[in-house]
Amino acid sequence: MKVLYCTSEAVPFASTGRLAEVACSLPKALRLRLIGCRVVLPLYEDIPQELRDNMKFVTSLSVPVAWRRQYCGVFETHVGNVIFYLIDNQYYFKRHGLYGHYDDAERFAFFSRAVIEMLPCLDFKPDIIHCNDWQTALVPVYYSQFYASKDWFRGIKTILTIHNIQYQGKFSKEILEDVLGFPQSSMPLLEHGNYINLLKGGIECANCVTTVSPTYAKEILDPLFAYGLEDILQEHSAKIQGILNGIDVTVYNPETDPEIYTNYSADDLTGKAENKLGLQKRLNLRQDVAVPLIGMVTRMVPSKGLDLVEEAIDSLLQKSDAQFVILGSGDWDYENFFKELQQRWPGRVCSCFGFIPELSHKIYAASDIFLMPSKCEPCGHAQLIALRYGTIPVVRETGGLKDSIRDYNDGEGNGFTFQEYDAGRMKEAVERALKAYRDREGWNMLIHRATACDFSWGHCANEYIRLYRELLKSDGT
Repeated sequence: MKVLYCTSEAVPFASTGRLAEVACSLPKALRLRLIGCRVVLPLYEDIPQELRDNMKFVTSLSVPVAWRRQYCGVFETHVGNVIFYLIDNQYYFKRHGLYGHYDDAERFAFFSRAVIEMLPCLDFKPDIIHCNDWQTALVPVYYSQFYASKDWFRGIKTILTIHNIQYQGKFSKEILEDVLGFPQSSMPLLEHGNYINLLKGGIECANCVTTVSPTYAKEILDPLFAYGLEDILQEHSAKIQGILNGIDVTVYNPETDPEIYTNYSADDLTGKAENKLGLQKRLNLRQDVAVPLIGMVTRMVPSKGLDLVEEAIDSLLQKSDAQFVILGSGDWDYENFFKELQQRWPGRVCSCFGFIPELSHKIYAASDIFLMPSKCEPCGHAQLIALRYGTIPVVRETGGLKDSIRDYNDGEGNGFTFQEYDAGRMKEAVERALKAYRDREGWNMLIHRATACDFSWGHCANEYIRLYRELLKSDGT
């Protein structure tokens, strides 16, 4: 089985978020399971020179972009056991920043068309083209409209993964012919409301649509979560599946992590206490290993449930001896609130701002409780890392949080959950966690249960292999 994983970003080349890690880790896990998976992404200006030095020129070709043709260079490099192709065009990609340019529709139309056009030039015909988000959602559309009936291309299946449906690629309808190169007869595939919607086109044309958790696959059928696409998603609900993403358990491993103060394991948790003392000292919190430490690593935006934290945190601190640390950046209002919270609670609260990977690792390792009260969470990443470090999550039951964290009250749980998006419900869940923390024997058993959870990329890869096989079997191949 051969899979071409099509993405707009991937570690270590270019990254703005979670997709880049997925685009590195999932193909690697697929290759370990003897799936011929290769990755393709744009050759951005921001890719470091040391990575460029390892690239080999493969071929060049001319790619149609509506009425014109554009140069496309194809470069190849290896990351571990995975082959990466990088698509070069200096007009589109020799600029700083991955997204947010005035001509993004044309840039990613070129990239999507180039992905298909380059295939006959390579010694690699994929059975599956696996696309991700709106930036590559045109691949299934171009394939279905222009390539599916051609001999060389016949039989390829397309999958589109939606990582966050909030981002859809909306553009003026005027670009249909002159920029995207589709005839007016294709307008129904891409039109939604008063816009061209690239994600909608991908949903219409892909053989299968996946999301990054089973619960999120159900949630996006609801207008509350679908950002206007509920009618299209409901129409195509039969081909939508949810597969929970994983984490890289070699990077996030308390036994070997070089970023934390002291390595430790579930069998010997003394190192976790030493990490708490180390973080307390660094952040000017009162050093006391017995005090429960609540941690958050998050983007400071409304979807992360920070309004619930604003409403409840002072009361929680008043009624307990807990400490609270948060790391993140985002909306000014939230950052200002957490600055003031630290001033109100010296020695018990520390608010850290920015993207600081080494500090995030230290927070995961040092905290006892990890808070994620998200309003919406397609998959979630932080709760999986927290489990790996024996830090017990408190989460709202939405998206991937619901799929990965089971409430401790059921006797088999690995965290604490609440359903209703309400500050009082969140506060009750945190208070239950704080009460459980006082039972040291029970808490250590909960830590063992948390660290025993397997959310490695292997499980995710196995689920995608099952899906790939189902797709190919449905075609009789």
